[in-house]
Amino acid sequence: MLKRSTLALLSLTLLGGALAAPKKVAGYNALGIVNGKTGGSYTLTLGDSPQSLFYYGVIDNNLGLISQQMFDGLVEFNLATYKIEPALAESWDISPDGRTYTFKLRQGVKWSDGQAFDADDVVFTYKNIIMNPEARAGDVGNFKLGGKDVTISKVDANTVRFTLPQAAPAFLLQQRYFIMPKHKLLKFSQEGGAKAADINSAWPTNVNESEVVGTGPFKLANYTAGQKVTLTRNPNYWKVDAAGKKLPYLDRLEFLIIRDPQAQVAQFLAGNVDQLNISGAQFPDLKQKEVAGAPFKVMRSTALFGSPPFVAYNFDAKDPALAKVFSDVRFRRAMQGAVNRERIIDTVYNGLASLPGHGVAPVNKAFYTNTTKQLGSFNLSAVNEALDAMGLNRKNAAGIRLLPNGKPLEFDLTYGTDSSVYPPIATILQSDFAKVGVKVNLKGILSSKLFSTGLSGDWEMILHAFGDQPDPELRRPIWQPGGSLYYWHRSTQPAKDGDPAIVSRMAKWERDIYNIFNEAATTTSAARRKALYTRWQLLFAQNLPVTPIAKPENIGAVSNKYGNYVYNLGVIPGYNPVPLVYQK
Repeated sequence: MLKRSTLALLSLTLLGGALAAPKKVAGYNALGIVNGKTGGSYTLTLGDSPQSLFYYGVIDNNLGLISQQMFDGLVEFNLATYKIEPALAESWDISPDGRTYTFKLRQGVKWSDGQAFDADDVVFTYKNIIMNPEARAGDVGNFKLGGKDVTISKVDANTVRFTLPQAAPAFLLQQRYFIMPKHKLLKFSQEGGAKAADINSAWPTNVNESEVVGTGPFKLANYTAGQKVTLTRNPNYWKVDAAGKKLPYLDRLEFLIIRDPQAQVAQFLAGNVDQLNISGAQFPDLKQKEVAGAPFKVMRSTALFGSPPFVAYNFDAKDPALAKVFSDVRFRRAMQGAVNRERIIDTVYNGLASLPGHGVAPVNKAFYTNTTKQLGSFNLSAVNEALDAMGLNRKNAAGIRLLPNGKPLEFDLTYGTDSSVYPPIATILQSDFAKVGVKVNLKGILSSKLFSTGLSGDWEMILHAFGDQPDPELRRPIWQPGGSLYYWHRSTQPAKDGDPAIVSRMAKWERDIYNIFNEAATTTSAARRKALYTRWQLLFAQNLPVTPIAKPENIGAVSNKYGNYVYNLGVIPGYNPVPLVYQK
């Protein structure tokens, strides 16, 4: 739920009253952004049909890509600098003790249906949705600090205040949550008399389009399941470009639902899709076509955001013998030597990837610690020796190592079949693991199901990816043991949201990481936070809660019919500056 630009004020009066100064879009000049012309349409792809049209009712990346164009947060990121800047909040104050955040809202902003936006919408969104433990895609965990609740209150129609039980230096970075319309969602909320879980039933896929309103650049026009989602220009959008022209430039966005990556490329080459996020495997052919005169450009950049793939072993696997092996750090360290990163980078990504960090992207100068040495090298002889030393030295007639109970060391690797990179990575891992007597069975599912499968615990080994962020605190639910997304060791998670993690079930290194994140979340010393996160990355590298594979570059292709295409931040919701894209 992350976003884009900076504050500049204009004087503007419209019929019916004074409208607050629109926000100029700044921070783009460094990226070559120019003023565009109004009109035209732009077609993108989705990998699957959104499961809902309510962002907080379902964890769904496809819905996220649409929602980023319809909703805004209090703050957003500048595209050029990664700095937090005003959005729906035009300014804010932080108390000296770091415990009170007061946001002054931008006046005159309207929802896409013409209703006024104000503090009631913000308070409603946080209390009834984001802080609602029953909201499937809410984030109640970020609003309980030190076992006590963060509170939000309305100061006046244009001011909201958060009061924290303790200092939280990354709190401002976290307030990029999409704000929702109270007047449309009240009936689904506890405030409106419904049950807490009823919020998840808001805006199903067959909802009337007029019910889905936001403050973002586009609004919902039509959704045809399995085919496409159409958004049209929001005439009430509050941003203007540097020349004072209202944004967005485009009249329409079309999202075609195309599951197969090759089919997406085919549609792009046919001119039916205008922008495509591509993989290293797809890069050479498309770049060759560009050089030969095809009407599009292919661009690449080093990634801060984006999702580097990893493999994880289920510490709580249903088979106790496998769970015991997976929980043994000696096994995870040994098997890292069977991950041929150089081959994967070369053959799967065509060299358009690099060695990964441990929880922090290498390009993140603020927090990255170089743990490249701890990645080791591809060395099957060393793997064999390490597995033998663990006591896994007996093999059956097929050459598969035997567990202490006499059963083969054999398990499933769950991966996304509709990904352009997961299938070849999975095949390489299966082949190399077999060479050290470890049998891996490939279990393919749709990529959209990987996250829910991981959370369910119904897997043994999984190939998945999580996006990088500029501050490790923003990935705390993933990397802190006991976190809501720390699904490779689910038994450390609390029974319900808001309860403390089960520290007694953590290994010592997990307890150390748990304490590191707790301290880093509250200290206001930048140097101390840097030192703590350095120690965390080293513990990560040594103990491998997951095994990082590679850090892909961002690669995108766009039709020459359009200007202001930017692809330096990846496809994290809120970073695609479609409002600035224009048809030439």
